[in-house]
Amino acid sequence: QVHLVESGGGLVQPGGSLRLSCAASGIIFSIYTMGWYRQAPGKQRELDAHITSGGITIYADSVKGRFTISRDNAENTVYLQMNSLKPGDTAVYYCTKYTLATGSPEYWGQGNQVTVSS
Repeated sequence: QVHLVESGGGLVQPGGSLRLSCAASGIIFSIYTMGWYRQAPGKQRELDAHITSGGITIYADSVKGRFTISRDNAENTVYLQMNSLKPGDTAVYYCTKYTLATGSPEYWGQGNQVTVSS
């Protein structure tokens, strides 16, 4: 059974940093593309970044230059380093595992609240 467990969210002031972690179990982690999405109140869930099994990264324009996605295959963990945080980054952040067949999100973590406020 696939489990994705996120950690590292919280309250941070504008301009601050947070690092989200997502520990995966029940899968051969290294072969899958992993991603981070966010969902703000009243809005649809949207992609922040994803990283392929080969380490290729894709970022949403809104986070380029501020967020960095990385993975540690030995620890079955994917990270999202978030710098220069803005109030508009306030959302619930979800980790996801993509399918091999379609390259689409398949399993989701429980979500982790990030609040950027002074």
